[in-house]
Amino acid sequence: MTEKQDPSAGLYAISVAAELVGMGQQNLRLYERKGLLDPARTPGGTRKYSDLDVATLRRIEQLLGEGLNLAGIRMVLVLEAANGRLRDELDAAE
Repeated sequence: MTEKQDPSAGLYAISVAAELVGMGQQNLRLYERKGLLDPARTPGGTRKYSDLDVATLRRIEQLLGEGLNLAGIRMVLVLEAANGRLRDELDAAE
């Protein structure tokens, strides 16, 4: 039997996450500074990106391709997260 892995668990170093999404490491650091994602940290302070972080980076890349700036992307990500929480609440109420 295989255990389902927590998609929010930090798995990837910044170099691996950057390679997975085809971005530079500096972009990932910038997106973190702008509040677009918040990777986990080891006790020593090393960033550890999760599968959810990688999915967020892919969404950022998609939105950049559609012409949004980082402030617009931040709003889209906030609204998408709120929408997901509301859907979860509706599903739980049924």
